[in-house]
Amino acid sequence: MTPATFLSENFLLEHESAERLYHEYAKEMPILDYHSHLSPALIAEDHRFANLTEVWLREDHYKWRAMRANGVPEYYCTGNASDYEKFLKWAETVPKLLRNPLFHWTHMELQRPFGVTDRLLGPETAADIWETCNARLALPEFSCRGLLRYYNVVLVCTTDDPTDDLQAHRKIAQDSDFPVQVLPTFRPDRAMLLQHPERFHVWVDKLSEASGVEVKDYATLIEALRKRHDYFHEHGCRLSDHGIEQFFADDYEEADLNRIFREVYNNQGVTVVDRAKFNSAVLHESAVMNYEKGWSQQYHVGALRNVNTKMFEILGPDTGFDAITDANLARNMTRFLDRLERQGKLARTIVYNLNPAVNETAASILACYQDGSEPAKMQFGAAWWFLDQRDGILRQLETLSNFGLLSRFVGMLTDSRSFLSFTRHEYFRRILCNLLGGEMDRGLLPKDYALVGSVVRDICYNNAARYFGFRAPIAGAPATGETK
Repeated sequence: MTPATFLSENFLLEHESAERLYHEYAKEMPILDYHSHLSPALIAEDHRFANLTEVWLREDHYKWRAMRANGVPEYYCTGNASDYEKFLKWAETVPKLLRNPLFHWTHMELQRPFGVTDRLLGPETAADIWETCNARLALPEFSCRGLLRYYNVVLVCTTDDPTDDLQAHRKIAQDSDFPVQVLPTFRPDRAMLLQHPERFHVWVDKLSEASGVEVKDYATLIEALRKRHDYFHEHGCRLSDHGIEQFFADDYEEADLNRIFREVYNNQGVTVVDRAKFNSAVLHESAVMNYEKGWSQQYHVGALRNVNTKMFEILGPDTGFDAITDANLARNMTRFLDRLERQGKLARTIVYNLNPAVNETAASILACYQDGSEPAKMQFGAAWWFLDQRDGILRQLETLSNFGLLSRFVGMLTDSRSFLSFTRHEYFRRILCNLLGGEMDRGLLPKDYALVGSVVRDICYNNAARYFGFRAPIAGAPATGETK
């Protein structure tokens, strides 16, 4: 079997109406990727990738996890093996990936942009695919900026630490010949890094230097973060993000916060209770800043990080040793949101839940804080990380449909460091169209292509363009009233 056989133009589209929705309403919509981990420095310099491993395998912990499960030694994942050796080990793994979403993503990314449609990746085809893709990567249009143009990306948000000078973002913004907007996202997670006092100390000193504020206690920490928040706003940022195991919403007193700060800064460990108090304060004050500037805020909730201590000590974070947590969601999430609501400081909010067992819990809580001030102010976010596969995407869409307004959903994102991962938007769009088209053909939705198609267009792009307040045009033709 070749990719063309199972990755046909109607891949994942199992119904006539699904095919029409995708090809007429979804396929050509531009991409607004409002959450990614792309490197702005690589975009600024218009980096050219040396080979397929550099663009495809480096920093991709999804692939590393699969390779380890296939018995591939760490030497070929994150070790010192050559790029070609690492690629060959990935090629050996791919045929074993049947029913894993990586099998779909891998061959979709080989199709677009590399044009590999006549063979599957495996040990027998690896050398030829390596040469074919590397030849493409040598072309000017396969640079970082070229790939963004290829995928029809109009705007991408990176994920940035408050201490970042945003020099790369300035360089991109000043280039009038490059049409893609690249905006920063404010992610102050390291202000809550109390479980690692030495790393917290180093980061606080860096924050002091970046902000011009001598950070010596909790109050000056917040002052420094606020200055950096202002700085990010001046550079086009309209979005914050937190990657948290759970929401924090404990009561606290400033005297306790100052004591906790001093103890951690001086490399002393603090209790779990004290960490929760401090994190509650930082999370709340960050949310207040977002409201005051009219930003949107994102919370990625439910990841239990770095559970393999041995490998964390060898490789560090973001290397594929994270899992889904079963931590209590409801109590802290409601307390966190309710505190902001009572103060009149609740900004537009997206919550990405990683534990599918509590999808309905999260969606029902968010519905409690819709205030009618704007459409879908509170968003049950896209299927995230372990869930951004067909099953997880469908479960997220079903939950959102049952507890909110699917038609107002801001849609998919990549959440990726790879410049090839924009195919995930295509994957999502095909799944969305198949869901809606199937229900049209079964009589569960009206067979009104103008109505359902306009919803598809909005979810694919327009809702995000409206929601975040970016300078992004609305796309797609107006509804024509066609019904059959």
